[in-house]
Amino acid sequence: MSLAFPRVSPAQFHCKEKRMMAEVNASPLKHFVTAKKKINGIFEQLGAYIRESASFLEDAHRNEDLDPVTTEEQVQEVRGFLSKVAGIGEVLARRHMKVVFFGRTSNGKSTVINAMLCDKVLPSGIGHTTNCFLRVEGTDGGEGFLLTEGSEEKKSIKTVNQLAHALHQDQDLDAGSLVCVMWPKVKCALLRDDLVLVDSPGIDVTTELDSWIDKFCLDADVFVLVANSESTLMQTEKSFFHKVNERLSSPNIFILNNRWDASASEPEYMEEVRRQHMDRCSNFLVEELGVVDRAQASDRIFFVSAKEVLQARVQRAQGMPEAGGALAEGFQARMFEFQNFERRFEECISQSAVKTKFEQHTVRAKQISEALRRIMDSVHVAAQEQRAYCLETKEDRQDRLEFIDKQLDLLTMDCKTKIKKITEEVERQVSNAMAEEIRKLHVLVDDFHMDFHPSAVVLKVYKNELHRHIEEGLGKNMSERCSSSISGALQATQADMIEGLKPLLPSSLRDQVDKMVPRQCFSLTYDLACDKLCSDFQEDIGFHFSLGWTMLVNRFLGPKNTRRALMGYSDQVPRPMALTPVSTSMPPFPQSAMTQEELMVSMVTGLASLTSRTSMGVIVVGGVIWKAVGWRLIALSFGLYGLLYVYERLTWTTRAKERAFKRQFVDYASEKLQLIVSYTGSNCSHQVQQELAGVFAQLCQQVDVTRQNLEDEIQDMNGKIELLDNLQSRAKLLRNKAGWLDSELNMFTQQYLQHSK
Repeated sequence: MSLAFPRVSPAQFHCKEKRMMAEVNASPLKHFVTAKKKINGIFEQLGAYIRESASFLEDAHRNEDLDPVTTEEQVQEVRGFLSKVAGIGEVLARRHMKVVFFGRTSNGKSTVINAMLCDKVLPSGIGHTTNCFLRVEGTDGGEGFLLTEGSEEKKSIKTVNQLAHALHQDQDLDAGSLVCVMWPKVKCALLRDDLVLVDSPGIDVTTELDSWIDKFCLDADVFVLVANSESTLMQTEKSFFHKVNERLSSPNIFILNNRWDASASEPEYMEEVRRQHMDRCSNFLVEELGVVDRAQASDRIFFVSAKEVLQARVQRAQGMPEAGGALAEGFQARMFEFQNFERRFEECISQSAVKTKFEQHTVRAKQISEALRRIMDSVHVAAQEQRAYCLETKEDRQDRLEFIDKQLDLLTMDCKTKIKKITEEVERQVSNAMAEEIRKLHVLVDDFHMDFHPSAVVLKVYKNELHRHIEEGLGKNMSERCSSSISGALQATQADMIEGLKPLLPSSLRDQVDKMVPRQCFSLTYDLACDKLCSDFQEDIGFHFSLGWTMLVNRFLGPKNTRRALMGYSDQVPRPMALTPVSTSMPPFPQSAMTQEELMVSMVTGLASLTSRTSMGVIVVGGVIWKAVGWRLIALSFGLYGLLYVYERLTWTTRAKERAFKRQFVDYASEKLQLIVSYTGSNCSHQVQQELAGVFAQLCQQVDVTRQNLEDEIQDMNGKIELLDNLQSRAKLLRNKAGWLDSELNMFTQQYLQHSK
């Protein structure tokens, strides 16, 4: 029974061919090209992202102002990612779809490739023609050329027969050699989409099948077994693909039963032969190799005539009818079968190549992006934790600074109050002590012993030494009176200051503050300056009779008024005149009243004037007294008076002069020292105030150092927080970029890899 095929006119066939070519132009191979472009773009972005991440991590790791937020291992890991991604990018740029044609000698492998290329590119003919492996790939140029292994010399495409044809003996190429045929992409649509076709010598002419598989087949996406439909599938062909199946996991295999045009001469057996070949090939793919199931096997087995297709396509390229010439019956069906093979082949190789070429790298890219995301997340967390610590430290330092400022203000007011109180107490104590010592000055002067002589030179030395003795004695006595109490109060106040300011100091200085403050070396100094104070002292150590006129007046009126009285008044004492009263309710009062002392001076002065005017009064008075008391009593009185004078004059020795000098000096110095009691008390209180103020200032200086340290720490924390904010921001951005790249890879997997499964 013959298999009838519907007759198709050349016009109808040409329309169908055009429609088919339009579909070819929208070839499934574009799926691989699009996927390759997409994955290359993703890896370029991944490389840029890794470089940015590596630079960020290196900067963060080298930052000495912050605690480490990343480790050296992480930096090295990211650097390793950079080299790996660069290597993967180079591999992806070279990736292409690869199909290898295998079969026995003269089964038409080269003819099938030529039919797909629409031109007689590879050597073909009867017998063993292909002497080596031929790799056909596209070139952008307008002319084809050849490249041989180990050479970059471009040879003419016309020399392919001399190089690869087994019948030519001018070239001796090994069967395992490779000749690369660079064919213009404009002449073949298949080569425009990164497709590489590899023609091989017959697998029945060599025993080096293992080396062929290792050298040319491990990266193949599709294997095309070109069988001879005039015979059957041979064990040699099966053995080779068994070895391929052992090396590769479930290889994609198509079986072309070539030379099917021979069936046209025996149409009555065509269906039986086709079924026989189909069963044998299906069993081989399903049961022996296990690469497809029974339902898919029919899509991997085709019955074609490559020679007819090549002839038709060459004629079409030359502008002649495709179906013209000596073509066997059923050509259109075989032509459609070949085109169906090409369509299935393109779908399979595109899906397989996308999966085999990109899936592993996609998984690796996802692993890298996930690792980078984890690293950036860890950096973000570390920066966040460090930032939280810096914020906590900053707040603690700010609270500490505010506490110090408030406490320092309170302590300053308290210390000022204490200093004022103790200085007032010191002034009171020193003033009272000095007043008491002035009352006892005669004792201190009596304790002074030095040779005394009324001469001016000796008196000058005597005065200087007496001044020094009084100054030292007064200072010593006042120190004994005041030093212990003042020192105790001073130390107590200093201790209060230290205890009040200690909590404001860092713990490292609290134990050293007692050593920094000199609390027990203070003593008051009493600068009395007796030599200057008593510099105008004039002693009177001349002899003065105790019953003399001058001494009597001195005792009666005092030294100052005596001098005034003896000098005399030229003016008489004015009499007070009554004033007319202003008010009737108030009695009149004198404008000025004369004191009793002035009245006595006036009287004595008048008496002295009287005796100096005339001696007549004395004689008259003497006469009167003589008559009254008698001359014996007067003589006795004058005798006693004379004896007393002589006695006093004889006892007026140097010792008596010294006593008189000391007595006069005590009176004079006491009067002068009384003038500086208040000044001395103020001076001592000022010394205490200066000492306490100095101690407080020294303590405040330490507090200021602490405040400055706190302010520096706050400023440092602000700088660290700013740096950590930047780190967090960049780490978050890079982490989000990793998530975006992961989503891009997921979209690529969903769009290209899952669809290809």
